Amino acid sequence: MHQKIKKALVFAFICISTTSLFGQQMAKTLTLDEVLEMAKDYSPSSILAKHQFRAAYWEHRTYRAELLPSLSLSGTLPNFRRAITQEYVGDSYRYVEVNTNTLSMGLTLNQNIGLTGGRIFAQSSLERVDLFGDTNSSSYMSEPVIVGFEQPIFGFNEFKWKRKIEPIKYLEAKHKYIDAMEAIAAEAVMHFFDLILAQQNLKTAQLNYANTDTLYQIAKGRYNIGTIAENELLQMELSFLNAGSDVNEAEIDLQLKKFKLKSFLGMNDQFDVELVVPESFPKATLKYDKVLSLAKQNNPRMLQFERTLLESDRNVAQAKANRGLNANLFATYGLTQQADDFSNVYVNPVDQQGVRIGLNVPILDWGKGKGSVRMAESSREVVRTNIEQSIVDFEQDVFLKVMQFNLQEAQLQLAAKADTIGQSRYNVTKERFLIGKIDVLELNIAQTERDNAKTRYISAMRNYWQFYFEMRKLTQFDFIGNSPIEVEFEMLID
Repeated sequence: MHQKIKKALVFAFICISTTSLFGQQMAKTLTLDEVLEMAKDYSPSSILAKHQFRAAYWEHRTYRAELLPSLSLSGTLPNFRRAITQEYVGDSYRYVEVNTNTLSMGLTLNQNIGLTGGRIFAQSSLERVDLFGDTNSSSYMSEPVIVGFEQPIFGFNEFKWKRKIEPIKYLEAKHKYIDAMEAIAAEAVMHFFDLILAQQNLKTAQLNYANTDTLYQIAKGRYNIGTIAENELLQMELSFLNAGSDVNEAEIDLQLKKFKLKSFLGMNDQFDVELVVPESFPKATLKYDKVLSLAKQNNPRMLQFERTLLESDRNVAQAKANRGLNANLFATYGLTQQADDFSNVYVNPVDQQGVRIGLNVPILDWGKGKGSVRMAESSREVVRTNIEQSIVDFEQDVFLKVMQFNLQEAQLQLAAKADTIGQSRYNVTKERFLIGKIDVLELNIAQTERDNAKTRYISAMRNYWQFYFEMRKLTQFDFIGNSPIEVEFEMLID
């Protein structure tokens, strides 16, 4: 709980510090780690994931409560009845008016038996009947204790299948929550680097605008002394105008990317942010066998496959149970007594017993029961086939993602080197243009290649981080800390 309060205060400080006392926007500098933390704590997607887990938690609690004793109190206070009824008086029937009031109260203790699907219960009740008329009278009936047993015979045992399915279902919900958090992290990485790229594009556009302005002024001077042709001057002027247009477009794109990031993080739109390009990366080389083993152990899809197979087996068992003989055994034993006054209603109670066996034997159903069983069995085979194919596809997907992740570090290094070379080439080309060694076309080509190299470098950084969180999501394993990703699920229930 203290950790939650600390995070809330940090988030509030970030929001408050982004505005001045006069309401002017001031950019708050955020790192990738800070954005990831905010996304997991405050984004609408994370809040939705928490509520989905809470729903699964209470569903599991409901299942467990069904296996525990339950105590209930019931009563009727009052049950007044005024009517004309038929009574046998002397040697004939006649209609008489009756006025009665019944008061009753009962206490019932129930315990379901998961192993057999039956239940045992104990009851205690007291009833009073008041008769109004020419002579008022009252009478009492008590059942101090009644113990009973109810057991389906040859029937479908729902509790047996719940004991198999519900724990897997709850474990699946836990892994789904971790899966959702890692998916949120991957999406946060996408929004983060989209904004980083927009920031870089604006800086590049502004730098290009300043450079083309300077070069355009130089070109006009050269044209006036006749050292360059008119078409080169026009080309430089066109580059200057395009650079101005690029600045406007980059500013619009920057605001759009900021809005998307802030919307994803659940931040108020009045707050401004500026991101810091990460300088370090989580370096790891993954092996397919280890990743596949971790994925099969932790990925919620594996638990979903297991649960789906069990549910299909349950449906077959239910169809078979409903098709054949169904019987229900109901037995009770207890004590009872009646008296005209309350003081004697519990004196010397007499015993009472009851046994009932109900039968339901289908004789002619025109193949309905057999058809239900065949449909359930066919559905089970379809589920098994689909799961077998899904597992094969899952293993192939793991193999491809491991290969792609292992290539990302080399891709990032190549992109970084290309970015450095592109910048150096542009600087050299610019100096040669200034001394008149090359024309404006070669300068534009160098500038375009430099800008593209910078974009590819930022894209490579984004791909690296997204693949990293994709592998965490796939395996629910922290490869840097070399440990499973753990969550304090108890904190989510508060």
